[in-house]
Amino acid sequence: MIKKVKNTFRRFVPKTILDNFHYPESLFYATRYKSPSDSMIVIGIVGSKGKTTTANLLWAALSSGDHKIGQLGTANIRIGNIEKPNPWHMTMPGARNMQKLLSQMKQADCTHVIMEVPSEAQTQWRHIGINFDMIIFTGVEREIMAAHKNSMQLLHKHNKRVLTRATKSPLKIINGKEIPKTLIVNADSKDAKDYSNFSFYKKLTYSLENPSNFQAQDIQLNDNGTQFELNNTTYKINLIGKVNALNASAAVASATQLGAAARQIQKGFKNLQVIPGRMEKIDEGQKYLVFVDYAHDQISLEKLLETGRELLPKDKKMIVLFGGQGGGRDVAKRAEMGVIAGKLADYIVISDDDPYDDAPMQIIEDIAAGVRKAGKQAGKNLFLVQDRREGIHKALKLASTGDLVLIACKGADQLMMLAHNKSIAWDDRKVTREELRKILKS
Repeated sequence: MIKKVKNTFRRFVPKTILDNFHYPESLFYATRYKSPSDSMIVIGIVGSKGKTTTANLLWAALSSGDHKIGQLGTANIRIGNIEKPNPWHMTMPGARNMQKLLSQMKQADCTHVIMEVPSEAQTQWRHIGINFDMIIFTGVEREIMAAHKNSMQLLHKHNKRVLTRATKSPLKIINGKEIPKTLIVNADSKDAKDYSNFSFYKKLTYSLENPSNFQAQDIQLNDNGTQFELNNTTYKINLIGKVNALNASAAVASATQLGAAARQIQKGFKNLQVIPGRMEKIDEGQKYLVFVDYAHDQISLEKLLETGRELLPKDKKMIVLFGGQGGGRDVAKRAEMGVIAGKLADYIVISDDDPYDDAPMQIIEDIAAGVRKAGKQAGKNLFLVQDRREGIHKALKLASTGDLVLIACKGADQLMMLAHNKSIAWDDRKVTREELRKILKS
């Protein structure tokens, strides 16, 4: 009933007014739950790429010590070693849920909280009432959406007000120690200098390409993980891809600043077997590789397919299934993603993702236009299958021994968003396993 009232209200009230309502709402719930973030060291991760992977790697690095660590992000929520999927289809749920979770983490004796802070949530002031001690800036790629009035300038403005608020929030004293405000910046980001201008007590950088305090080098991949050198230490993560070496470097930089030793960090990385929906390997005994990944835009899809190419023998084929989002997301990126897939993958299956109120087949056709532009042909190496389960089945059936199948876009999402604000339960990993079993039994 409340949901229906809110949806009706949204039709008549401008979004800017609704967004501003969330500011006092966030303050109210922070007060109601007695400002739990004041009692823990809170690390916020800002940027358009790598937040979930960095958060999980940092959680692993810090958890391998004597501390209990909380984590809140797109794919999963952790209170110490208790983990559950994020059920809200929002990286930062509403103010009440946010503060309730923080309160639960405090009651569970968590000493640190790692929190993804996406730009879309910032438009609704969901970061208000949270006292951040450390901000990790992962970088910003083109991220055009209605939430930012299709303006990159406005997106940066929202990101930066999180950093500004962090520098102006009071310093905490926990266990007799003053917690310094710290900024960790991706030196490979084109916006690194701009975001480094904020008045944090301490600033550190990480990178793959540009000189930094924590620069990963000698990166080696295989189908079980990635190894790299960082400040005279060899690290290995159970995730595949150069981009994950970058994310791990952010985690090393942050964990080191928070007092973790290299041995503790490496132990944590070793113990973290999987990050939900991030290059997650699906193995039901099939004779080809299958991964589920969250890649849902041009940059992440390109990096995913490039990683696939590095893993794939030259005589084998790569099949990718993906889709596009409605609901005010960038329409232009659909064809651009199609071009990328058309150039890098051998076979492409396009299916539903989160269409919201957009016409599902129009989204698929928009993507297909880019795939065709790259030279693929419908019925030969391009297949349009609106039903995502059927699409996943088709992608898996196209694979032979030694091939690689990538199921992209939704990762560990627990919902698929449909028209009229409706949703259905969904998990690409579960569906992929179910369809693999059907194929293996046939």
